[in-house]
Amino acid sequence: MTRELLTEYGDAWNRHDPDLLMGYMAEDCSYHASFGPELEGRSYRGREAVRDGFARFFEVYPDGRFVDSQVWVIDGERGAAVWTFVAERPGGGELRVRGCDLFEFEGDKVRSKNAFRKQDDRG
Repeated sequence: MTRELLTEYGDAWNRHDPDLLMGYMAEDCSYHASFGPELEGRSYRGREAVRDGFARFFEVYPDGRFVDSQVWVIDGERGAAVWTFVAERPGGGELRVRGCDLFEFEGDKVRSKNAFRKQDDRG
């Protein structure tokens, strides 16, 4: 994995296309969303489940976009991204979330994406 390829993957999230994102994912992949019923949010394992998790995210935030992203790749095996997520709140107003992803890679593919966030709780 390279910093450029991880940046491209991050930019692909703003296209809202789960199939496009799956092109960056390893065969044995996992996605740990920052929201859900489990301590780590909701975990999706395997290509079909991960794709469904990405699709669910886009259903919840149809206009969401990631801005101010910075990415790091360490030894090609691990990496991180820090970002701001912006979306329209269902009742109006803007939702702004500051968060990060921790990654594990398999070659030039994402094997694991684990998301964490801090959310603005002002109306």
